[in-house]
Amino acid sequence: MGAVITYAETVRQIMDRVASHLKRIPKPGVETHLIADADQGIYLLQRVGWHEKKRVNNIVLFARIRDGKIWIEEDNTDLPLADELVRAGIPKEDIVLGFQPPERRHLTEFAVA
Repeated sequence: MGAVITYAETVRQIMDRVASHLKRIPKPGVETHLIADADQGIYLLQRVGWHEKKRVNNIVLFARIRDGKIWIEEDNTDLPLADELVRAGIPKEDIVLGFQPPERRHLTEFAVA
């Protein structure tokens, strides 16, 4: 259970950092929200609002803790969350790129499930 707590804290810290960065890049009418449900192990960073008469509803990052691993379900950043997690000390075998098709995950450096 200790690793899961550490993993959750690490995911939260990285997402906090990305959220802070996005908030420094203002986009009129668009808000940045970090939604964290530690009980369920779900972490979502989203931008939502209206900009130049167009709807903005973008998932920036979506990760969850599942079966003792970090599942990255969505990553729309220039600095991949998986790389940030590895830099923070999370082993690659505990990171699943959930956005990759299951049959292709073995081609990555990360866990297949």
